[in-house]
Amino acid sequence: MINIVNMIPVSLSGESSQDSEPNIAVNPENPMDMVGTAFTRAMGGAFAPIYVSTDGGATWSLRNVVPGNGSVGTGDITVGFATAGGVLYAGTLNGSTGHLQILRTNGFTSTTPMTVLVDRASEDQPWVVAGSVVVAGLSRDRVLVGNNDFNQPDGRTATIDVSADAATAPAPAGFGTHAVERRATVGQDGPPIRIALHPSGVVYGALQSWQTANGSNVTMDVVVIRDDDWGTSADPFSGLVDGGDGQIGQRVATGRFIRFNDTMGQERLGADLTIAVDPTSAGTVYLAWCDRVGGSSGTDWTVHIRRSTDSGQNWSDDLRTVTNAKNPALAVNPDGLVGFLFQQFTGTRWVSQLELTANAWASPAETVVLHAAPSNVPARAFFPYLGDYVRLIAIGSDFYGVFCGNNTPDEANFPSGVTYQRFANWTTHILLNTDNVTPVATSIDPFFFHWVQPVSEPVKSGDPA
Repeated sequence: MINIVNMIPVSLSGESSQDSEPNIAVNPENPMDMVGTAFTRAMGGAFAPIYVSTDGGATWSLRNVVPGNGSVGTGDITVGFATAGGVLYAGTLNGSTGHLQILRTNGFTSTTPMTVLVDRASEDQPWVVAGSVVVAGLSRDRVLVGNNDFNQPDGRTATIDVSADAATAPAPAGFGTHAVERRATVGQDGPPIRIALHPSGVVYGALQSWQTANGSNVTMDVVVIRDDDWGTSADPFSGLVDGGDGQIGQRVATGRFIRFNDTMGQERLGADLTIAVDPTSAGTVYLAWCDRVGGSSGTDWTVHIRRSTDSGQNWSDDLRTVTNAKNPALAVNPDGLVGFLFQQFTGTRWVSQLELTANAWASPAETVVLHAAPSNVPARAFFPYLGDYVRLIAIGSDFYGVFCGNNTPDEANFPSGVTYQRFANWTTHILLNTDNVTPVATSIDPFFFHWVQPVSEPVKSGDPA
């Protein structure tokens, strides 16, 4: 069973902004509690909003609590709940200053602004994960924030900020910066630094190590790093050594071509990356990235998925590829079921899909089409159009996720169904203002979904959606 909800609340029915680049956090202690984010601007004031739900994503409201309400809200923002205690963390690019900020609140529904723990200039695309561990009888929040830090020397910009006890201490709450790129680059790494956290404290990171560049033509190595103690080892994130060059960080793929900021379906390309670990086996990890298979003369943009079963040292060949797709997101539930969320460009439409496989694509996966809508409407207002990422999370056996897309109220665009909070006429396919009468232009909205495995019908790879 799957439920899909347009996250724009009824109070914003009149808005027609490009609310792209979504993210989500679900409270593991109470999955009814959720926080979502997107490029959503508060209508006045100094604080940008988060989306809040306390009923499992059925309804959403806004809290203006994020410092820096810029022209599109924040520059970037991702969120994560600790696994115990209910503290919410965020990594954001302040919409007014552009600075990286790491934020915290112990009351996610509160209207009190989030506490600023870290503030630094010259950063990009923070990515938050959080966990909790009991130490000497007390729960401690372990929080990691991947980011592309242009303050790092020698162009080794891939960085992870780590705090071993982030919940209550005053700023900077124990956060320390760790450069995780150990090889020479062309002057920077790619924007995404993604993190997967196992409950045992094993941490995996993935990065794009940019090796050559000629204008926007870049070759990259896809690198995985590991730390076996919450990112707090004596030499953090040094758990993998590549047998080829002897450097820290296992190269999963080398010499992969990207044309950075090339476009497809009004969206920019170049920064697609995701990593996920099996919660029941710290040694089983999945990785996905995108590149142009045909090199500089090619026209595709292909997702590749690979798996390691020996803690990241050795990797399979491609388990799954999808041509002309972007925004891969992976998650694994305790049953070993792998969820794969992505958005595929068909030439005329963006199709957002969720795949579920119990055998690593040894047989065709179950496929759920979440959304399929014209790719040329609305016209792009800025990059990113849909977003440089989406997010998928496994809590228990369930999968929770977010994506963005064309918000035309047309049932044909939602083959798995959808619920709108904002006013809309589903007969005429027109959005309506807060008066439920005045037409509103089509735009980009964030959508939440929740996939529930039927108890009486265990999912089998290859079952129809």
